[in-house]
Amino acid sequence: MLMIRLQRRGKKHQAHYRLVVGEKRSKLRGKQLEDLGWYNPHENKQSFLKERVLYWLKTGAKTSPTVNNLLITAGILSGEKLPVHKKAKSKEEKK
Repeated sequence: MLMIRLQRRGKKHQAHYRLVVGEKRSKLRGKQLEDLGWYNPHENKQSFLKERVLYWLKTGAKTSPTVNNLLITAGILSGEKLPVHKKAKSKEEKK
């Protein structure tokens, strides 16, 4: 199954990310099918190839929750954002 996800680049404490599409079970540092853009969280800047992202989504690729939220913010996708972090269970729910 194909997955659109973020690939970390950069030095320590200076991370920036590449938006890539590749096999879900392959290593993230391994070979990817295509580079779809970049995202810099420190400067809050991003650039995505809209046509290629839509092509891969139409082909059947899925997005990670973080990528889904970024694409919604960029205006490429529409809908509600997904929760990225799991909610902690309270002590009552554990019992």
